[in-house]
Amino acid sequence: MASASTETEGNQGGGLLLPEQGAGPLLQRDYWAVIKGCQHPPSTVMNWVARRFPEFAPAELCVFNRTGESCEGEPLEPGDELTVKIQGAGTFGVRVIHKDAQSLTLATLPGHPEAGRITFGAYRNDHGDVIFHIRSRARSGSLFHYVGFVGAGEAMQTNTWTEFVLRVAVTAGEGVVGVIHADTTELEDEPEGSDPEHDPTFLAKGDAAHD
Repeated sequence: MASASTETEGNQGGGLLLPEQGAGPLLQRDYWAVIKGCQHPPSTVMNWVARRFPEFAPAELCVFNRTGESCEGEPLEPGDELTVKIQGAGTFGVRVIHKDAQSLTLATLPGHPEAGRITFGAYRNDHGDVIFHIRSRARSGSLFHYVGFVGAGEAMQTNTWTEFVLRVAVTAGEGVVGVIHADTTELEDEPEGSDPEHDPTFLAKGDAAHD
């Protein structure tokens, strides 16, 4: 994620950079925490994320900007694209491929250091606490990026998404309960029946059942 690369802007209308086009192992990375003192339903939390997505990313590591006509204040919707300027790597594109009341999924566009997608979701645990969860499932975008990622990118990615979780938790409540969890699992392939072009990496449920 921190290797040098040619900058690309937007990639509107192009195809997705799917995991099968990447290099290295298929990795599933999870970042999540219980939001302390959250008085809002998961759907409200995700509405904020969809409307204010760039605000939750740490600008010292990566900067997201929406492409196309100005949509300030409007939630991200399927088909919308953003550029992401990654510190030390360049500027790349991502596209919203899935959205429901409790989740939002972005997929990478050609040229991105990773080939795959990432889902942001909010849901309740068995105790009724609201959890904010990010799960990516991707390979390095190319052998070049794979070598660079092993060198420095993994730490940058972990710092980016744990900070994203923390900022959401501070916005929706009083921070996190305990710690922000970060786990990586190597997969043989996509789970059976999973469509990397359209599906989220996990299903976020448990809103209406408690609210």
